[in-house]
Amino acid sequence: MLIYKDTSFQGQRNYRSVFREISHRLLLKVKDHKLAVKKSPDIGWLALLYPEISEFYLSFVEVQGLNSSWQWYQKGIEIKPLHVTLHPFYGTYFPTRFDHLELFDQWLKRYEGAKENAIDIGVGSGILSFQLIQNGFENIFATDTNKNAIIGVSQESKRLGYEDKITLKNGDLFENCDLKANLIVFNPPWMKAKHQLEEGIDKAIYYEDNLFARFFEQAQKHLAPNGKIILLFSNLAQVVDEQNSHPIIEELQKNNRFTKVLHLRRGVKTSSKNTKRANSRDTEKVELWVLAPKVTIL
Repeated sequence: MLIYKDTSFQGQRNYRSVFREISHRLLLKVKDHKLAVKKSPDIGWLALLYPEISEFYLSFVEVQGLNSSWQWYQKGIEIKPLHVTLHPFYGTYFPTRFDHLELFDQWLKRYEGAKENAIDIGVGSGILSFQLIQNGFENIFATDTNKNAIIGVSQESKRLGYEDKITLKNGDLFENCDLKANLIVFNPPWMKAKHQLEEGIDKAIYYEDNLFARFFEQAQKHLAPNGKIILLFSNLAQVVDEQNSHPIIEELQKNNRFTKVLHLRRGVKTSSKNTKRANSRDTEKVELWVLAPKVTIL
């Protein structure tokens, strides 16, 4: 049995990494879109994602992920700031805590600027785009490197009647975007990667060294006059390791592209009444940053 006595954030992160590696070596047979294991659950993804393959093998980790994802997809998850239930598509990140989304919702309700266009970078399960639409934005251009996110948001947009207000593109940051927007919204990953990232959910949780530099460089080219950038972030990386730099503060200090208009912070609530947060998150704060381009005075 694999036992990790290190209960720190990094220790548990190492444990999950080792457990994942070992679990990938255990394979389960799939036949006619069902697991060839007694009393195994029905997983609808097996038919939807592998329609033309009748017999193959999946690792134990992949089966766990498919089963968990299917349960969430079937029953949905209530997104309280939206007042709707979403059904996240397989391989798409969705939040289980909503403090940052509530912060965004409160800010949107006080927003008095133009609402013709907005760009949502890293659309994920579509929540920020749907919040923008519910608050009167007319056209949303949303991107994500995860193809499954694009499929999922497309399905949900049609179900909610928002398909005429949102354009979806599979791509990195502002790829294939020639729009200048009143708002650019970005809920980036909150943890700095210390491993080789995989496509999908991994890139929704961890960010690579150059992500923010590339985002800020491209964002200034896509703002309409008087446009603003809205970033939803957290100080979690600094709580876990105080040596970690804060990428938004770093941008403001080192470059001459943007100025801070507003910075809101609030503590986080537990995700469940029956679960207490780990000590590493007791001082976590979610953040909403509003940035504007610096005006050059000649």
